[in-house]
Amino acid sequence: MSMMQEFKEFAMKGNVMDLAVGVIIGGAFGKIVDSVVGDLIMPVIAWILGGKLDFSGMYFVLGSVPPGTATTLDALKKAQVPVFAYGSFITILVNFVILAFIIFMMVKQVNRLRKDEPAAPPTPAEPPEDTVLLREIRDSLKK
Repeated sequence: MSMMQEFKEFAMKGNVMDLAVGVIIGGAFGKIVDSVVGDLIMPVIAWILGGKLDFSGMYFVLGSVPPGTATTLDALKKAQVPVFAYGSFITILVNFVILAFIIFMMVKQVNRLRKDEPAAPPTPAEPPEDTVLLREIRDSLKK
């Protein structure tokens, strides 16, 4: 068997294709969660707390800032000033918690739906061969 044929068999197995579809959908789902967090949840939290709440601008400068450099995160990074940008981490952490909660709810719902489906009636076990032969003998004696 050639290596190309082995690869084709591997790639066409159901699990590999399911995984590929899952990765693609997961990437798109991640963008949706980013939008939900950035465009819906964070503005509501900022409104509740009474001000602008933007984690991306939270950082500590760890080095000296060259004269004339703006004190924004982008300008400091362009000037190659070391910064401890913990705000980005907080944003990603919030995204993860929301994504994990949504996936938890989806799995919980799928499991609930699986429990609601009627189970197929169990098929009776085949009787042993000697029992079958004895029944045949019994039936032929009845005739």
